[in-house]
Amino acid sequence: MELIRRAVPADIPQVAGIYDRIHTEEESGRAVIGWVRGVYPTEQTARDALEAGELFVLEEDGKVAAAAKINQEQVPEYAGAQWACPDAPPEKIMVLHTLVVDPLCGGKGCGTRFVKFYEDYALVRGCPYLRMDTNERNAAARRLYAGLGYREAGIVPCTFNSIGGVQLVCLEKTLTNS
Repeated sequence: MELIRRAVPADIPQVAGIYDRIHTEEESGRAVIGWVRGVYPTEQTARDALEAGELFVLEEDGKVAAAAKINQEQVPEYAGAQWACPDAPPEKIMVLHTLVVDPLCGGKGCGTRFVKFYEDYALVRGCPYLRMDTNERNAAARRLYAGLGYREAGIVPCTFNSIGGVQLVCLEKTLTNS
């Protein structure tokens, strides 16, 4: 059985374990994400999101298979993107941060289901303007988001989450209540 819900403190070790497995995949050359172990994301990344009430997890058969932070915080780097609706009111914008899927669960649609949850969550809260980002190097995430109807609104060179030399791909989608 699958459930997407707000995270609780007991989820933190599992979310941190996902981060660790993703770092291992990248370090071994089996994945290209653009993250750095010990820099971003870390267990503290998950703890901070939990404390803010913004960490969500996809639980499958009692285990956390995916996680992300959802809020209305647009990072400063977003100012460099060419948004389709640059004048969208901030209170109508929802942002997905640090979506992770456990490599042990990859290829089973967890990322797609989590993004669908994010879209539904935003609509219920009156936020039809969706934004997110990924590293230009993360081809898998870019394919996923394109397939789900997200438009690349620009690539912003920056230091992001304390990682230098990032080419930050800003993505967007506008939802309707149809």
